[in-house]
Amino acid sequence: MNQHTGTWVRASGITVTGPGDVHIGTQLQDSDKPAFRRVAEDQLRRLRYALVPPPRMGEARAVLADTGTVILEGDPGSGRSAAARVLLHEHHRDSGVFHELLPGEEEELSLQDPALVGTGDQLLLDLAAADDRRWAAAQADLPALRKAVHEQRAHLVVVMPHRGVLDPDLQYCRVVLERPSGIGVLRRHLRLHGVLPEQYLRLDGTVTGFLTANRPMREIAEFADLVRRAREAGQPGDGFGQWCEAAGRARNDGRREAAALVTKLREAPQRALLIAVAMLHGAHADVVHRAAGQLLSTLGSPSEGDSPLQQRDLAERLLEISATATPSGQVRFERLDFDSAVRAHFWDHMPDLRPHLGTWAVSLVELDDPHVVPVVRDGLVERVAGEYLRTGRADGLGTLIEGWSTGGTSRARLEAAVHALTRGLADPVHASDFREQMYQWCAKRRLKGEFAQVLVRVCADVLATSHPDQALVRLYHLARRERGTTHARQALCELVARSRRLHRVLLDRLARSDFSPANLGIFLQASDPELLTRRAGASHALVDEQGAQRSLTTCWHAVLTELSPSQWQAGARHWLHWAAADTGPHGGLLLDLLVSAAQQCTEKRGKVLALLYACARDAERTGSGDAARAAETTGLLLHKISAAQGIAPATPQTTSPRGTRP
Repeated sequence: MNQHTGTWVRASGITVTGPGDVHIGTQLQDSDKPAFRRVAEDQLRRLRYALVPPPRMGEARAVLADTGTVILEGDPGSGRSAAARVLLHEHHRDSGVFHELLPGEEEELSLQDPALVGTGDQLLLDLAAADDRRWAAAQADLPALRKAVHEQRAHLVVVMPHRGVLDPDLQYCRVVLERPSGIGVLRRHLRLHGVLPEQYLRLDGTVTGFLTANRPMREIAEFADLVRRAREAGQPGDGFGQWCEAAGRARNDGRREAAALVTKLREAPQRALLIAVAMLHGAHADVVHRAAGQLLSTLGSPSEGDSPLQQRDLAERLLEISATATPSGQVRFERLDFDSAVRAHFWDHMPDLRPHLGTWAVSLVELDDPHVVPVVRDGLVERVAGEYLRTGRADGLGTLIEGWSTGGTSRARLEAAVHALTRGLADPVHASDFREQMYQWCAKRRLKGEFAQVLVRVCADVLATSHPDQALVRLYHLARRERGTTHARQALCELVARSRRLHRVLLDRLARSDFSPANLGIFLQASDPELLTRRAGASHALVDEQGAQRSLTTCWHAVLTELSPSQWQAGARHWLHWAAADTGPHGGLLLDLLVSAAQQCTEKRGKVLALLYACARDAERTGSGDAARAAETTGLLLHKISAAQGIAPATPQTTSPRGTRP
């Protein structure tokens, strides 16, 4: 299925010098591409429209609504994973995030860890391909996970292995989804592609033959897309039968026809043009012509002829490779989906070409040509990445992405790297390989060129949409190594701002860190009191939790001990401003946490407490709120400092309506 989406992000650039340090530049800033998060949401909505509810889908909905958990079983290819995602999407709430659980992957929390589940989260545990050992281990952890899901009013969908053995205690959560009707699935996709019912409701021999076998839902969707493309490329008088026949030929005969054509074309310029059309299918003829010449140069082959007048014209050369140019200049093969067959033939049977094609592709995305528009660049990157993934060479694509990111500083190169890495993360077979590779890059590798820029954007805008915990870990490692800028830190803080659970996880990680200046800088930005005191539909704020209070006190103590006053006073003033603005119980609690952290400074305690009080007096002058309330906050802080030193009662003589610790 030739599927293409314009996946782009807004970002800040990065360069890296010296072992371990990340310096962020500006090359991806102000990108005009739509954010991946919006693209991902659109794709999920489309999945909901495209899914033909399998028999017993209603039962699965009822079990999920009643118990918070449903365990799906079904035949491979029956659409179990798609049904699971749709079920969770139906329970989407502003207070939670979607999260695919990945037990066993690098730094992934255990299924028994209650920190894995946040209020209102939608959790997917897809173990359809798990072996007996992994499935048994997951079942052992399910009771603890389900308890956390229940307590957090979250929802969990588990996809179990086909014919796996389920514990008797979990049988009441199990629903066996049956295969939906193949013809029903095909018609749903055709309708979404704009094919009229009076066309697809007619009996067709090609469709009947295709659906005779129990096709996986993915193959049926791909066939429907081929029919769509056959309709778009067909003649005005063609009908549904002709479209289906063309789709069937493309599925069955394309590779054989491509092999025959390559055998016939022996000259390097002919084959270069054939590859250029296959990799840039639908691009303008000027781009295809230029790309063919650049491929010959990349391979060290001479171009055809010394003078343009001695060369055969492009129309003649296209004709001999079964391609044509439309009146508007777009070059396409005459046969449906022939471009994918040509790509597969060269990739499979001329492996020495592969590294050269990566170099050639990145030179094309940087072309200064009005016809090299984003859709052309996207399509080229998508096809190169697709061939690496189709042939199981995730490592080769990773090397290519790194090379694209470090070999130059143009935004086009970096956007190509983002797109290729996004493609790898979306691949159902190799996604885990790319997640692991990203961890190695972010946490352990010395990053060169502007590669960290690519990683920040992919973590924040791609990985975070389905694996927010993994995005948090990778952004944290980038942020702690960042020097000179704070873009990775900013992306990390924006991520945790969307989820109280992630915010809690980050604070806990920071409280257990080595308290380096980088980690303390992350803490000062991540400990925004507005987020800490926000309820967002929950029964309490994050700052009300004892675990969060311990993390905050530990980190503030490290800040007051390890950093100079000039480095922490702005953060303290922000806390004091918010404490003055808070009309509930949290203002006093924020002050308690600061004083408690200062109390632990032993030898520096008196000096630190004095600096906190001076900071509060300064906050009175710089705050934008009510001056009387700011002065009241300073007085309350002074009382708490005096009480901590044993020279004042624990409770103020005049009780503040905002109180102290709840």
